[in-house]
Amino acid sequence: MVGGCKSAEKMVAPSQYRNWQPQYSLLPTAEFHGSQVTIRNVRYCKYLDGDTYVPNWYDKKIDVRNIRAVDFVLMPFPDVPALAHTQVSFEIAPPGETPQYLVVSAEVRKEVGEEYGPIKGSARQFELAYVVADERDSLLSQTNYRDRDVYLYRSTATAEQAQRMFVDMMARVNGLATRPEFYDTLTNNCTTNIVDHINRVQPQRLTYDYRVLLPGLSDKLAYDQGLIERHGTFEQTKSQAYLNPRTALYDGKTDFSTFIRR
Repeated sequence: MVGGCKSAEKMVAPSQYRNWQPQYSLLPTAEFHGSQVTIRNVRYCKYLDGDTYVPNWYDKKIDVRNIRAVDFVLMPFPDVPALAHTQVSFEIAPPGETPQYLVVSAEVRKEVGEEYGPIKGSARQFELAYVVADERDSLLSQTNYRDRDVYLYRSTATAEQAQRMFVDMMARVNGLATRPEFYDTLTNNCTTNIVDHINRVQPQRLTYDYRVLLPGLSDKLAYDQGLIERHGTFEQTKSQAYLNPRTALYDGKTDFSTFIRR
């Protein structure tokens, strides 16, 4: 009965005030001053093993004009590869400096003791969070500590389109910081939000089909619609995008984002 009451309560309205898992305890925000933006609460969880991590956050200042590209990231679910988590990573390249990368990811904002489930995700049982993260958090943690396959594709977006998408995503970040929403497995998830951002930047650029609802297949959709760079066939492109062999060699000394893109 206690669990049922909790479920009924959660279905009424989303909230910012729950007993969140540590990695979801803080939400990011973005403060704009012309082209300059300060992003608060960029997450960097340092993993010790698959379940143990030390959560950290930092603030980052960037000039939106230095965003040069955006990458598409796919992480299939091990047991059901037709399902996956998707996110994007923005390349920020100030003149004469090594490019930096920031991940933006729409996720379930899980409470302590809570696990994701697609059925629960359609029953207003999870809040939606946008996470802005360091790639060492969002990518390295999955490949080297959780043994998940990760694919990194360079999109075909121009620098101007990548900049507009970043600004649009930061507006969404700020909106969720003040107006919480429920996550929904079919209509308000990681992939549907990316599609919405793309289509706001380029109206009707990406059409909806079943591969949006089965995001483990969304890289093929992106390939077919020319949203990611092609390197031969789709199978060849996907093989080149596979990150795990590269992250397995990472020595922890060089810049991670540069290392995995060699």
